[in-house]
Order: sequence, then C-alpha cells, then structure tokens
Amino acid sequence: MTDGLILTRRQRSADASDLVATVERARALLDDGDVTAARMIASAAYDEAKAAAGFAKRFGAAEGLIAKARRLQADALLIETRAKIRIADTWDAAAANGKTHRGRPKSVESVDAFTAEQAGFTRQEIHEARKLRDAETKEPGLVERVIAARIQAGLEPSRANLRAAVGTASASKEERGDNFYQTPVEATRTLLAFENFSGTIWEPSCGLGAISAVLEAEGYEVILSDLVDRSTANADGELQAVGDFLDSQPEAPGEGPDIVTNPPYGEVLNDYVAHALRVHKPRKMALLLNLNFLCGFDDDDRNFAMDENPPARVYVFKRRLPMMHREGYEGPKASSRMNTAWFVWERQEDGSYGDTTVIKRVDWKEFEDVARLHTESGVPSVESLCSGL
Repeated sequence: MTDGLILTRRQRSADASDLVATVERARALLDDGDVTAARMIASAAYDEAKAAAGFAKRFGAAEGLIAKARRLQADALLIETRAKIRIADTWDAAAANGKTHRGRPKSVESVDAFTAEQAGFTRQEIHEARKLRDAETKEPGLVERVIAARIQAGLEPSRANLRAAVGTASASKEERGDNFYQTPVEATRTLLAFENFSGTIWEPSCGLGAISAVLEAEGYEVILSDLVDRSTANADGELQAVGDFLDSQPEAPGEGPDIVTNPPYGEVLNDYVAHALRVHKPRKMALLLNLNFLCGFDDDDRNFAMDENPPARVYVFKRRLPMMHREGYEGPKASSRMNTAWFVWERQEDGSYGDTTVIKRVDWKEFEDVARLHTESGVPSVESLCSGL
C-alpha cells in the first residue's frame, strides 16, 4: 500500500512537471513567432490544467495543489489569448491584401490565399480573436489583469470569464443590443404565482428590466445590475450597476438579497450558478434555465449546483414560453424552441440547500393575468406544490 501511494505521488509530480514544460514550450513558440503552434499547445495545456484543477478539487486535494493547477491554467490561457490576437492581426493583414478566402475556395484566384483553416480557426473564432485584439488595443494589459484577478480571488481563470470581461470592454452599444434576450412577462408572473421572496430582490442580469418590472409591480424593491450598461433604472429611478457577476462579492455570504434572474447561457452558465451559491449563498434564488440544466455530470460547477446544493423546486413549463426575442426585434412572435423551467434554491435553517428537489409542471397561460397564489404563511405548502405531480 505504501509503495503504491509513493508511486501515485511520484506520478502526480511527473504529470505536474510535464504540464509546466508544456506551458513553457507554448510560451517559447509564441516568443519565436510560431503563433499557430503556440496557440494549439497552449489550448491543450489549458484543457489539461483545467481538468487537473477540477480533479483535485473534486477529491479534496490541498488548496495549494488546486491553486497550482489554476495558475498553470491561467498561464496557458494568457499564451493562448496572445496567440489568438496575433493570428487576428495576420488575418486582417491578409484580408487587406486580398489574400483571405471570402467564399468557397473556387472563388479565390490567388494560390497564396490565407484561410481560416491554415490559422486553425473557424470564422467565428476569427471574429472572437478580433474582439480580444480590439479590447487589448483599447485597454493595454486588460487580458492579463482579468486573468490575474480571477487567480487572486481564488477562482478559475476560464475562457468564458475572459470573454465576458472583454465583451464589456470592446462591444459597441449596437453589438451589445444583440447579446441578450428579454424574458417574457408570462414567465415571471408564473414564478410569482408560486413563490414569495424577501422584500428586496437582486436582478444581476437585468437587461432592460423585463423581470424587474414584473417584480416591482408586485411590490418588491429591486436592485439592478448587469454586465452591460444599458442605463436600466428601477421604479425609484436608481440606475443599474455595471459589473461581471462572476467577479461580484457580498458584504457577508448569505446576508444579501434574494436573487431572481434569467442568467446568461452558454459556457459561462455553470460558473454563474455555482458562483451565486458558493459565494453569495442567497436565502432564496430563482433562475430561468434551459430544462437541460437538470442533466449533465462532467462539470464540477453543474454538479455543485444540482447535486451538492440542489434546488428546492423546479417549475417546468409544459407549454414553451413565448419566444425570448432579441432587443429591438419587431418580427412575428412565435413560441420558443427551448424547454425552460424556473429553478428555485432555498437555504435551510442549517445553512445548506437541502437534498431534495420537487418538480412541478406549470402552464404559464394560467397565470398571464392572475395574482400570486398566497397561503396563510405566505409560502406555498409542499402539498400544494406536489398536487399536480
């Protein structure tokens, strides 16, 4: 047993050394100007470091080991990002000289044409690389500061967080308008038909106030914030705060307001939900999520939110919500193609979020014009929640 333990420790040490060497190799390639190879190796090192940190955390490794893996992840992310920025510069220079593919290969006359495939990028990745480049040009050192801030806060330096931070710095007002979908009024009315909240609610992804307007109409005081400044104000005329929710910190965990929001989806979502539960520890939180959030097992943050701190109740919309159209959309309205649900976390007296989730199917059409369903205690009973199961 002892020999086996020693071998495991030696193997882990070797693995860590290999990862350090891989990161340094990527750094050297970048310094030598081989940006495509540097980007590919740094990307692999990022994934490996991320997996190592997740593995260490899952199995209760020492904080120092987790921190080391995250620092390597941060180094790899910085190298990868700098390589992407250089590739964006190369792409734009080639485009200026008419040497990039603008359509199908047969439409390109020059045999020297520079393709996205040669850069190792898709067209979408070229676009994202430009945004990174433009943000760094506008505010030199931004990328490194964002990554360093995550490490200093003891958080994972993820690509998703970096994209979110850079998006705030670089996107124009017109571009930002396409980056969010407004929550249908019917969704929030349905939530309030079953759930009561504290007098003050925080809406940390407020958009233009689609959710907060319904909350305020029900008598709640709402604090507004968002990653993007849309100058949204509450009923008292107080303007939203601007900031990345993933960087937010409470004055004291568990003592802040309840949270109700439709969070950003995509890669950042798991981190968003886990951050709320791990850092803010709200008494109560309701998030409008894709029903698929019930599934999944290979993401530590998803497991933290659904297994270690499960929601108390999930209200599944058996009829799909009206389409959550982008800001300014004036076309025909339709039903969403996504199955959604309100996930409601409620902290117990012992400080945990319990170990049981009650699922109830609801129809938003029943609550389009109906007031909240109060009980004598102000909170729906378990029996009433389970009556429709």
